[in-house]
Amino acid sequence: MTHVEHGFGPVWDDKSQVLVLGSMPSPKSREMRFYYGHKRNRFWPVMAAVFHDDTCLCEGMDAESTVAERRDFALRHHMALWDVIASCDIAGASDASIRNVVANDLAPLIGASHIDHIFTTGAKAAQLYRRLCVPALARSGCRRPAMTQLPSTSPANAGMRLSDLIDAYTVVAQAAGGSSAD
Repeated sequence: MTHVEHGFGPVWDDKSQVLVLGSMPSPKSREMRFYYGHKRNRFWPVMAAVFHDDTCLCEGMDAESTVAERRDFALRHHMALWDVIASCDIAGASDASIRNVVANDLAPLIGASHIDHIFTTGAKAAQLYRRLCVPALARSGCRRPAMTQLPSTSPANAGMRLSDLIDAYTVVAQAAGGSSAD
């Protein structure tokens, strides 16, 4: 077990309509300092499919250009990205090992945007959102957007085919205003 800090902030702007919440960035994502950075994580191929926009696939780009393109992609499609966890103890990238969680404060982001739907990427993110973030939002007086738990895009979720993930994540594009940017 290692104590880890999230290490980078959310991606959002005042036009964000959906918030995609993971649990904690993987070691590869923390190294890259951006979301879903493991090359076998299927998040970005799924987003490319549901938004009909493959610019986030970043074939052949260096890490800095990849981060910039993926940030632009998320904002262009009114999607905010963050994680439930600000810090925790974890073994590698195993959600099952997560202990001693400190949650991120979602209220300022939700209060300053148009986010009306939160999507969690996996069971652990949904569990921690319900247990830690929902009560914190209530205490802060912040509105609580609807929440939908989606399957993990992690390579550890090998039972889900890419086509099944794309089907499941179509709701993100619908809630964000469709498959094309405004």
